[in-house]
Amino acid sequence: MSSRNKVLLGILGFWFVALITVIGIFGWARLDNTEFAPQNEFKLDTWVELGPFDINKAVLYLVIAALLTTGTMIYVARRMQAKPNKVQTAVETLYTLMRDNITRGNMDDAMARKWFPFIGALFLFIWFSNLIGYIPLPTNSEETIDIGGLEIPAFAIYAATANISIPLVLALIVFVSYTVEGIRAKGVIGYFKSLVPEGVSGAGAIPLFILELVSNLMRLLSLSVRLFANILAGHLIILFMSGGLAVLLGLEALGVFLLPAGVALFIFELGLVASLQAFIFATLSAIYLGGAVAEHH
Repeated sequence: MSSRNKVLLGILGFWFVALITVIGIFGWARLDNTEFAPQNEFKLDTWVELGPFDINKAVLYLVIAALLTTGTMIYVARRMQAKPNKVQTAVETLYTLMRDNITRGNMDDAMARKWFPFIGALFLFIWFSNLIGYIPLPTNSEETIDIGGLEIPAFAIYAATANISIPLVLALIVFVSYTVEGIRAKGVIGYFKSLVPEGVSGAGAIPLFILELVSNLMRLLSLSVRLFANILAGHLIILFMSGGLAVLLGLEALGVFLLPAGVALFIFELGLVASLQAFIFATLSAIYLGGAVAEHH
């Protein structure tokens, strides 16, 4: 038997023994849940109030993502070497993805040079926001831990992009950007005329124009809701599979049974979904910017 199979068999055996042990201690008896509410995991409690503004954990995650984005772009600009090391190789791979695949792949060279910093910053900001959303941080102010007399917030996972306001603001920025760029390139009348497919004229152009106009407005939803829903759903599934469902149903043994699925989902969300959603958002933004100045619809 290979070492890999031995490790997998050992993990499976440990999980089975733990499951039998928990069932033997607690049984399958159902306990009433009167305290745990999954929706509270996404509740934004005010930490500091500054007039009309308040600072909460969402602001903390946004600041961290912004600092990581800025630091990464400064590193790319200043720390490149003729003989790259492993870190630089990874950074260059990421840079190539943002420049060639996302930006240049969806707009001409002139537009790509102009909008690459925006698209690159957008991709990195969303990517970092998604990634740090899976890192446990002491942000749960409702549940505290007593350490040396200090009440420290409990560790929890939260993503700023799981709040609809963040993806919606990013979508609005993209919407305004490509609309202004299209009007600048074609003029107001020319831009709105370009919404109608080429070759369509007369009365038939009116319903198509209305449909295309509504379609442009719906891009706000397609960009924001896709990102918001995927990140929110991922966090909820991890929460339920990692013990939340067992608490809600009052079945302790169910938590041990579902824990491997929770770990697998956590790895899946962290390894694929966080990066994929950032890639999709940035790619669609580049497509909309390139399409706004294209000669033909």
